Amino acid sequence: MSRSGFIRSVSSSFAVAAATLGVIGFANVSFGEAIVGEMRRTEPAPKAAAAINAMKAEYRRPALIPFPKENPYTPEKAALGKKLYFDTRISVTSAQSCASCHSPGFGWGDGLAVGVGHGMAKLGRHSPTIVNAAWGAIFMWDGRLADLEEQALGPIQSPGEMNMPIEVLMERLATIAEYKPLFATAFPGTGLSPKTLAAAIATYERTVVSEQAPFDVWIEGNEQAISDEAKRGFVIFNTKAQCSTCHEGWNFTNDGFQDIGLASADVGRGQFLPGVIKMKHAFKTPGLREITRRSPFMHDGSIATLEQVVEHYDQGGADRPSRSDLVKPLGLTLQEKSELVAFLKTLTSHLDPTTVPVLPR
Repeated sequence: MSRSGFIRSVSSSFAVAAATLGVIGFANVSFGEAIVGEMRRTEPAPKAAAAINAMKAEYRRPALIPFPKENPYTPEKAALGKKLYFDTRISVTSAQSCASCHSPGFGWGDGLAVGVGHGMAKLGRHSPTIVNAAWGAIFMWDGRLADLEEQALGPIQSPGEMNMPIEVLMERLATIAEYKPLFATAFPGTGLSPKTLAAAIATYERTVVSEQAPFDVWIEGNEQAISDEAKRGFVIFNTKAQCSTCHEGWNFTNDGFQDIGLASADVGRGQFLPGVIKMKHAFKTPGLREITRRSPFMHDGSIATLEQVVEHYDQGGADRPSRSDLVKPLGLTLQEKSELVAFLKTLTSHLDPTTVPVLPR
């Protein structure tokens, strides 16, 4: 069954439940029944309880990180990729590294509204997180790159970002003596090349994965892991607010493209699909893991807080032909908005500090 079909099938089960949750919550006795003059607690209806359990299953963490057959994981490759990721010498000025825009200190983003590139010039878009990129189906806000290997080389060579011609980078890395044995070990018989450079960085990036968040603990059965408010927010996320139509699966994204009605001249995916009206102003749906560490939000960094994000969606954004049919005024109450934000906050894990590696000389 499709996600949209699943949502329609459970919406009726939640119609009464969601209203009741607004009064009593559902930590242990989940649903209640209002009778004139009193509140009586009852056990959850089997159909509604089953619907919640089915929803939880949609978001269960995977057991393994996926690595492509053409670039399988090895610890040597990941270790080399980490050094390259944090090495500023891969930029033409030796002032920027991948971590400059995708820092572990900012949820693997940069904490800025828009990125900063070569010569400290502002870029046009917000720096997206690389967390859980191993599960990505397409990359960049406009989807112009097909995989992490392409994404690794793209910013390095982009004149506005690191501004480093790939042949110049190959020459520079070849002069750093300690890189040679690392490439030889990670890529026997091949050594240093643009392809192995990209493969190493992409391999490291695929190891950057969210740790267990309170939400994960809850869906595994610990009812104390998140608040009743957050549990009600989970119901709203999957029903009235329709967030799960795009933010689906364990990483909370379907890697699709939508115009969500932001007041921006940037055409996004429309640059590559000019004949498709719904792709004008459309941008990739980001995942929601580690969301509280990743503000400001949206492709242009134009929204500062989660509360403002929810308000934007509740209002429906700019009404124009390209706006997604899924984006429209929602009619959320103040309490529902608060509950939705409470749920989103449960998606942030306690990430272990990332150590900066000793770089080759």
